[in-house]
Amino acid sequence: MSRHKLAIVATLASLLAVQTAEADGPAGAARGLKTAPVFSYILEKRRTAAPFAHVMFCARYPDECTARGEASEIPLTPSADKQLQAVNTSVNRSIRPVDDRSDQGDVWQVNVKSGDCEDFALTKRDHLIAMGWSSKALRIAVTKTPTGKGHAVLVVKTDRGDLVLDNRTNAIRNWKDADLRWLMIQSGEDPRIWYEL
Repeated sequence: MSRHKLAIVATLASLLAVQTAEADGPAGAARGLKTAPVFSYILEKRRTAAPFAHVMFCARYPDECTARGEASEIPLTPSADKQLQAVNTSVNRSIRPVDDRSDQGDVWQVNVKSGDCEDFALTKRDHLIAMGWSSKALRIAVTKTPTGKGHAVLVVKTDRGDLVLDNRTNAIRNWKDADLRWLMIQSGEDPRIWYEL
């Protein structure tokens, strides 16, 4: 074998040895390689009945229950992220948390001084729409907390996954990282339609 061919074989052998030495685990994923982040989205199941309190909310505030805007997913630019953080924090601070259930059941309201979880979520949705966000990317979800209490949050569909705005925290999390058991969510195309999760 010529010297040139020996040099090529030696170089290839050393490259293979380095790659083998850096392999990690049974799948052989190389250390130091950056992988594209995986963004997670909520997958709806079959259509279900809307919460009765939401039906009543839509009867009182029909404009809040119509789709506005075109985008069903928001690019999470630094500006959009800043707006999302600002709305989540300001609404969490501006509404005094109270259980507003009455003999007639739960009452869903928007832009109130005091209210419970769905009032926070509806107000955040309303503020973002007023800032020009498409309602198709802003959906209310009904969940359960770790203690089993019914809870509503705003879910924002972004190009970085479905993000949760929760009145229990100012931190915005991916839906899979939220400590919630997911029950149902609004349709992005028609806020009056709901799906099981």
